[in-house]
Amino acid sequence: MRAPACLLLICTASLLAQTDTIHKSPTTEDLRGLSAPSADIFWASGTHGTYLRSIDGGKSWRAAQVPGAEGLDLRDVEAFSADLAYLLSAGPGNQSRIYKTADGGKSWTLQFTNAEPKGFFDCMAFWDRDHGVAAGDPVNGRFELITTADGGKNWKAVSHGSLPSALEGEGAFAASGTCITVQGTTNVWFATGGRVARVFRSTDAGKTWTVADTPMVHGADSSGIFSIAFRDAKRGVIAGGDYKQPQADGANLAFTEDGGLTWHLAPLSPKFYVSAIAWERATSPSRSDSSAVFAVGSARAAYVKNFDDRSWTKTWDLKLNSVACYAPGKFIAVGPGGLTVLFGVVP
Repeated sequence: MRAPACLLLICTASLLAQTDTIHKSPTTEDLRGLSAPSADIFWASGTHGTYLRSIDGGKSWRAAQVPGAEGLDLRDVEAFSADLAYLLSAGPGNQSRIYKTADGGKSWTLQFTNAEPKGFFDCMAFWDRDHGVAAGDPVNGRFELITTADGGKNWKAVSHGSLPSALEGEGAFAASGTCITVQGTTNVWFATGGRVARVFRSTDAGKTWTVADTPMVHGADSSGIFSIAFRDAKRGVIAGGDYKQPQADGANLAFTEDGGLTWHLAPLSPKFYVSAIAWERATSPSRSDSSAVFAVGSARAAYVKNFDDRSWTKTWDLKLNSVACYAPGKFIAVGPGGLTVLFGVVP
């Protein structure tokens, strides 16, 4: 489902008294795809086949276009190193594609082109560098899903018979490449909007599925769940709203503690349209109890140290499309006009 096309700064903000640092950015394209495989390596992607890569923690960036993709909107990037990354373009029919580089963008391989004229792919996620899944809007009453187990050499369609039927007017959003998420080695969830706002769940890498209703805002084509993230197999969060009413309060955030079987509205206020949400990384591999999240949208960005608080710890008046946590207390976000922002918060 197409999201609106939503500047060019790189700044560092903090919940504490730190000075913002503003750098020049190498592009003015709108950015929606974002991946932060380490504290030093960031990838972003956006309009006109554009991608960005930083290997020094955002101090400098290289921007380029994927050859042959100049007319495509790269809504998602999934990276594993400075060399290895996947890009997904969202669009009708054969405008939905997946590209891969294994040499830092020196060359790109076109791995998948959507052959269904009615199809529209929205997002993708990877369990590891070889195993991944991508999701698209319904065709003939079923969502389109494809998986790979060999690093994208082969993308295979998930059997429509294994998926619950899509409801009339139901779709997914390509606002930030985060309408699907994975965890562990086989867990995967994707979120929907439009007439309903639901979460589809598989615990066997997409072979079988269940679906759960949520209390999130829905009804209009512009409303529903835009982003989903899981900290572990049980605890997850969904975020969204109505992108045509970015300042509107309402049922825009919800959480689960049972793996997505049931969802409950978060008490956080004020609510606003959220295009992407991310958990804060744990301070050590042995700890996974943090409940801090960072949310971004076209009205504002916000951070909360405890997700069950009633108010945000900090908000910013910034228009952003996607966010990722790259270290405890460290987040990167991207937005329109090439906007990229580094945030430092208290872990």
